[in-house]
Amino acid sequence: MNWSEFRNLDPNNIGNWPTPAKAAVIGFGCVVLLGLGWYFDTNDQRLLLEQVEGKEQTLKQDFEAKQSKVVNLDALKEQLQDIKQSFGDMLKRLPNKTEVAALLVDISQQGLGAGLEFELFKPGSEQPAEFYVELPINIRVTGSYHQLGQFVSGVADLPRIVTQHDIKIKAKDKGGLIMESIAKTYRYLGEEEEAAQQPQTPNSIATKPSQS
Repeated sequence: MNWSEFRNLDPNNIGNWPTPAKAAVIGFGCVVLLGLGWYFDTNDQRLLLEQVEGKEQTLKQDFEAKQSKVVNLDALKEQLQDIKQSFGDMLKRLPNKTEVAALLVDISQQGLGAGLEFELFKPGSEQPAEFYVELPINIRVTGSYHQLGQFVSGVADLPRIVTQHDIKIKAKDKGGLIMESIAKTYRYLGEEEEAAQQPQTPNSIATKPSQS
């Protein structure tokens, strides 16, 4: 069957078409139906599959992250316990209100023991923080380089926490050195002091009843 015979086919009388022509039309129709089926059905399913696969990957990553936390849970608990222990040890190194005076004496004794001469030793105003109070001490001493180093080292080795800030060293006119610094010590707040620092709500403020 040649191309001229295809052109002479009657579309209103498909039943009398030759077998090759019928097969060609049926094959074309199947291709069209498959294309339409893929576009309207299979393509949507493919997009849905991609979404499900993406969600599967996200869930897998979440699972792996949670599994990692579970595996490391004992190590994390142990680390938390170590942090609590370290924090407790640091807290013990903060003097309470009654021990601050003795600590100030210890600081001055470190300077006198090193052979320094105090020109200024002036505790400043306490500066409250979250759970502790910071007490700055303005210090000015004179002595040799070795004596200054001995003083700073001795203060750092005190059982209570004392830090040195804004250290300035300059030569003295008649020999020796002058060191100015701000030593800061810290004390923890007692329960009453900590409660006093909490902001008061209107309900917690007692009102005096009016007298008639």
